[in-house]
Amino acid sequence: MTESGITAEPQLPERTYSFAQRLSLALASWAVPGLIALIGCTLRVRFHWEEGSIGSLDNVHPGIYPFWHRCVYASAWIFRKRKLAVMTSRSLDGEYIARVIQRLGFVPIRGSSSRGGQRALLEMQTYVSSGMGAAFTIDGPRGPRYVAKRGPVYLAKATGAAITPFYVSVAKKWTLNSWDRFVIPVPFSRALVQVAPKIYVPRDADEAMLESKYQQMQSELVRITEIAEAYFAR
Repeated sequence: MTESGITAEPQLPERTYSFAQRLSLALASWAVPGLIALIGCTLRVRFHWEEGSIGSLDNVHPGIYPFWHRCVYASAWIFRKRKLAVMTSRSLDGEYIARVIQRLGFVPIRGSSSRGGQRALLEMQTYVSSGMGAAFTIDGPRGPRYVAKRGPVYLAKATGAAITPFYVSVAKKWTLNSWDRFVIPVPFSRALVQVAPKIYVPRDADEAMLESKYQQMQSELVRITEIAEAYFAR
């Protein structure tokens, strides 16, 4: 066990895919980024950098960026080509996601809460410690919606990098009837990226401090969600 509370796991074997699966993966790795770009390039994006936040997309490294799963579509476009590490599961669905986000300029790290998650966090720790950044769909992959997981807090303690929660709202959207109420922006919609102040976790944080920082992250995510959603409801 490391000082961050993350335990190393043995290397998991890679999946072997059928011809049909390999063909489907290849097609998706090109088609899905194309669809994201098709809508993304039409969005009129405005950033609201709160006092104490990173202040610019040029300052994403090093950093840890939790956001809700429902914002994935717009976030994937807005934060593309920033080489942010993203954890994806080791399932077939995770393979689709890994290939898509890699096309968009993210760095997939394979693991989930059920398989390989601790090893993936160790890989993220190494990546962020080298001066890079990581993003977390923090209530994914299955919810519950708007309830954050604790991974970013442990990663922040281990690396010294700040946690910067953000939320993306769009004026016009299609909302799927899924657990996360997944949002697909309507082309040419306005989008707001609400970025919270940085949260630092001391390297010597005890369990009480870790819980306090987790609650702060959860509260900030809820707060900026309410602000960003209210912006287009006026």
